[in-house]
Amino acid sequence: QLQFVESGGGLVQPGGSLRLSCAASGFTMDYYAIGWFRQAPGKEREGVSCISSTEGITVYADSVKGRFTISRDNARNTVYLQLNSLKPEDTAVYYCAASLIGVCGWNISYSYWGQGTQVTVSS
Repeated sequence: QLQFVESGGGLVQPGGSLRLSCAASGFTMDYYAIGWFRQAPGKEREGVSCISSTEGITVYADSVKGRFTISRDNARNTVYLQLNSLKPEDTAVYYCAASLIGVCGWNISYSYWGQGTQVTVSS
């Protein structure tokens, strides 16, 4: 009952853009830090970005800094990830997750996970 639903993935050419959405259901996201993760076939899951619960502090992996932007709209119970200047190495399933800790970090517990949305970057 407590989950995220991701959307917005798809097939895009290198250099293109996508906007991913993560809608929370069964809970109010206001007091959760929200992270975006991704996993490609045969590779480990990696943290991409995170936004804190109230301060709006954001964190990005070095590989996506300057290209991806995370934001949240608590009124709509939704978090977004804007993906610009996409590269083939960005191809992965992207997941959003929520942590009650409220602050961002990769070494914290994320209680609620979405099912993921596929992003494929190819010509």
